[in-house]
Amino acid sequence: MNSHENKNKFESNKKYFTISVYTVCVVLVSTIGIRAIFNWKETTSFLSILIRKLSPFLVGAFMAYVLLPLVKYLEKNIFSAYFRIRSKKYCRFFSILTTYLLVIGLIILFFIFIIPQLAKSIYDLISELPSTEEMKGWLNTLESHFPNFDWALIEAPLNEALPGMLSKVTSILTNLIPLVYTASVSIVQWLINLIISIIISCYVLSDSKILARNCKKLLHVLLPQSKYYSLMNTLDECNHIFGGFIIGKLIDSLIIGTICLIVLSIARFPFAVLISVIVGVTNMIPYFGPFIGAIPGFFIILIVNPKQAFIFLFIILVIQQFDGLYLGPKILGDSTGLRPLWIIFAITAGGWAAGPVGMFLGVPCVAVIAYLMNRFLDRKLTEKGIVLPDNEK
Repeated sequence: MNSHENKNKFESNKKYFTISVYTVCVVLVSTIGIRAIFNWKETTSFLSILIRKLSPFLVGAFMAYVLLPLVKYLEKNIFSAYFRIRSKKYCRFFSILTTYLLVIGLIILFFIFIIPQLAKSIYDLISELPSTEEMKGWLNTLESHFPNFDWALIEAPLNEALPGMLSKVTSILTNLIPLVYTASVSIVQWLINLIISIIISCYVLSDSKILARNCKKLLHVLLPQSKYYSLMNTLDECNHIFGGFIIGKLIDSLIIGTICLIVLSIARFPFAVLISVIVGVTNMIPYFGPFIGAIPGFFIILIVNPKQAFIFLFIILVIQQFDGLYLGPKILGDSTGLRPLWIIFAITAGGWAAGPVGMFLGVPCVAVIAYLMNRFLDRKLTEKGIVLPDNEK
């Protein structure tokens, strides 16, 4: 009787239990993925709403991620080493406070000096826009200087498109600044979200060590020791690639925008502030950024002084050569490790997925994916005992 009962008694099996858990997880994830793909519009709508609601937390976390290296530097080299503050809590507090005072100071300087100049540049640009008659007179002047060129090939389509194009450009520029005032509700909401993001980033920076320790505890529980250390090394390298590119490119673009402003101001170029801001912002996009920034600057200066417009292209070429050959490698090094083909692919795919922000973030994301893929392939080759020559990898 006892032997019969023992046969019918349920006995736990850790191996089969683990397989069952993995099977349930795979089925669940596959079901959610298939449903998301077949209801793509609902999925994108849900994701956009979710991102909008969580945007203060996402922005706050990103701000903390970008500012954390500066906080660590101030904590270690200034408040701990120089001021010799013993308490780690006070070191972290003063480091965070100093970091945000620096950031807020830069923002205040931007609003005091840059924003009024941008507004003035836009108003001046509107007043400098030529009329249709002035454009035709300019073409007649070119005809007198180059009589052998068949200008009819240009005049016919230009005369048809010019009035509509000029009126559209004038309308856009005229309504650009009034739109700021009509969007007051959105600005207030944006400021509220920004304040919430700053508060969240302060808490993340303050508790970054606690958060990291809790994550390590969880990984220690879930993974074997060998897997844990391998995963930590991988995450450290991914953080080095992604964070190194983001922070380095921000610093690089700030320096390039400042150099452009100084050079254009010394040379007395029109709209120096507006053009330098465009050059600095677009410089964050690798490879294509300099060209994207140079094109609007060229046409803006062309309206006022065609000769200076071509000089501007030469100045941008010199600045970008300095950035590509000296400044960029000094700041960024080989932070991504990507070949030019993959950088172009990352910019194109990122721009298609998320516009200008995607063009900026696409490169570090693809760099991280490429690193993980290379690590996986190298491990598989090592397991098979295959060693490829360097020129075949």
